[in-house]
Amino acid sequence: MKRCFDFCIALLALLALLPVFFFVSVLIYYKLGSPIFFIQERPGLRNKVFKMIKFRTMLNSLDMDGVVLPDEQRMTNLGGFLRSSSLDELPGLINVLIGDMSLVGPRPLLVEYLPLYTKEQARRHDVRPGITGWAQVNGRNAISWDDKFILDVWYVDNRSIWLDLKVLFMTIKKVIFRDGISAAGEATMPKFTGKKS
Repeated sequence: MKRCFDFCIALLALLALLPVFFFVSVLIYYKLGSPIFFIQERPGLRNKVFKMIKFRTMLNSLDMDGVVLPDEQRMTNLGGFLRSSSLDELPGLINVLIGDMSLVGPRPLLVEYLPLYTKEQARRHDVRPGITGWAQVNGRNAISWDDKFILDVWYVDNRSIWLDLKVLFMTIKKVIFRDGISAAGEATMPKFTGKKS
């Protein structure tokens, strides 16, 4: 039932938002250049790695040694707007249609984090990752990693269509008020190191 719900809503949303999708694509190409999409491998259901698609929000700037500059130096005004408005997540609807992601679930993190999880934290991969999730509507990037994982696992244990609908409505509210976009003093979210608070 959840997969059917995800597919139908994602398809309708993608069709309805095609003009926005096209406009953002043109804007990114004009302001940031090519590529338009940011594609990165992320672990999904049962740790299966898939390619997550997002709109690109950062410049591909390197320092004099050829090393990628920190996020805060590569983030542009356009990128900040796309993130705060969550427009950068629109291509994720394609991942939902394919079946790699769900509309609601724990956010897919980096593959390099997999060996850092405790057994309890790793349970976040017992379900498909989501475009939005329980942790996103309860703090997003403004809460600690520990709190985020607790919320992710709580969702795994309590998931239902009704909870998904609640999260989707709460997400709309979060997007409107642009709440919890980044952690204090960070452009996005500091890396997870596996350390416990």
